[in-house]
Amino acid sequence: MAQKLSEFTPPKVWERKKGNGGKFASINRPTAGPTHDKDLPVGKHPLQLYSMATPNGVKVTIMLEELLELGHKGAEYDAWLIDINEGDQFGSGFVDVNPNSKIPALMDYSMNPPTRVFESGSILLYLAEKFGAFLPEDHRDRTECLNWLFWQMGSAPYLGGGFGHFYAYAPIKIEYGIDRFAMEVKRQLDVLDRHLAENEYMAGNSYSIADIAIWPWYGAVVKGVVYDAAEFLSAHEYTHVRRWTDQVVQRAAVRRGRMVNRAWGEPGSQLRERHDADDFETSTWDKIGNEKT
Repeated sequence: MAQKLSEFTPPKVWERKKGNGGKFASINRPTAGPTHDKDLPVGKHPLQLYSMATPNGVKVTIMLEELLELGHKGAEYDAWLIDINEGDQFGSGFVDVNPNSKIPALMDYSMNPPTRVFESGSILLYLAEKFGAFLPEDHRDRTECLNWLFWQMGSAPYLGGGFGHFYAYAPIKIEYGIDRFAMEVKRQLDVLDRHLAENEYMAGNSYSIADIAIWPWYGAVVKGVVYDAAEFLSAHEYTHVRRWTDQVVQRAAVRRGRMVNRAWGEPGSQLRERHDADDFETSTWDKIGNEKT
């Protein structure tokens, strides 16, 4: 039986209601700009990343680890945790790097003047062009890669802000909202599944920034890592997406990248800050957590 919906007539002018509900009610607001003064730390490497291990944040740490795996020493980076649940993204220093107050954000101090880069897709493209990696040189293949990169940037809000919100975070379960966005996410998964039935990776035979962008979102949802919704979405049906997901996670750089700026889960999977390659062995939360509490 369909859920009975109460009638709602929008007012002529919207006004914010205090305590608007939902998991992120304490930090959501209708205005931009900083809420407090706080400088960002700066480490020893030219690349300074300010992020958290959400799907969007994981894209960039995977990319940086992949570049280091290829031997690009200029891709060494410091990764600083920005706790979006605590409102760190509204500090004045972070807003200077990203006026949209969303993670991830990157500063490249190898440039004069230093260059700020925000929006995960922009960061992936910036790094791919800077280091000449994970972006095909052939015109057709490069265009196909960018097609899928921008597909992800346009599609994921329906998965996260739409389905994820109504299924996992909304203060009440609204059948209409869940059904509307579940249908769209399943359509997106079908788009991916049909494409991956004929292609090893998103841009063909080569792993690229398109895979790095899409995997943290759609690989996670079919494995039940985000929103615990794999059964609800019948994720087992998308066999080609699952094949690709399993293939990507075998990469050492992917396994490292998803640990960086992670502040939840198994302590051994949490590398809250990353400053050197050795940190994966010496500075995970199971090894230093007692020192920090």
